[in-house]
Amino acid sequence: MSPTDLELLVTREMPFGMHKGRLIADLPGNYLNWFARNGFPKGEIGRLLALMQEIDHNGLADILTPLRQRSGTLPGRPDQA
Repeated sequence: MSPTDLELLVTREMPFGMHKGRLIADLPGNYLNWFARNGFPKGEIGRLLALMQEIDHNGLADILTPLRQRSGTLPGRPDQA
């Protein structure tokens, strides 16, 4: 994990599936856990999903708050789908 990876969690959108277009940091835990059970995709997206699942599973999502503030992607904003 790198600081860049954490920034990507709050800026990169899910490129496929039922949550396409949603920020990776905003994906529901059950969706992330499904990937953990069934296998993460290859490449960067899989690495980011695995990182977010680990953060979510361990209750550490608050570590992303300063990055969300800096990037302007706070959860619950009307312009964030």
